[in-house]
Order: sequence, then structure tokens, then C-alpha cells
Amino acid sequence: MRTDTVLKVEAFDLLTKQLGEVDAERFIAIIKNDNFDYTKWRSNIFAGMSIEEIHRQATQFEKNTTK
Repeated sequence: MRTDTVLKVEAFDLLTKQLGEVDAERFIAIIKNDNFDYTKWRSNIFAGMSIEEIHRQATQFEKNTTK
């Protein structure tokens, strides 16, 4: 298992690679200021979507991120 420090560094690296440094910082600020409940958010992320739509979006995401 990773230490908290290693996890934070790896997560910020991933955010920075995907969003850029400025938007990664904005994202962290938004999460901190909103008292964001990740578990609640994840339980609703696919609400109302068919399995086909989830698959289509996942496939499109993969195409866009593996260039």
C-alpha cells in the first residue's frame, strides 16, 4: 500500500498531466471548498445511463487519452 504522501504526489501528477497545472490546482480548490463527498458523487455518476451509453463514453474516453 502507498503512503499518504506518495498517493498525493501520484494523484497530483495525474491531475497535472490531464488538466494542466492551473486547472489541477483549481480542481483541488473546488473539492476543498465544496466539502465534496466523493462516495456520494460516484454513486450517482452513471444514474440514468444505459450500459451501452456508459460503454460508448468509456470507449471514447480511451480513444481520447491513448493518443
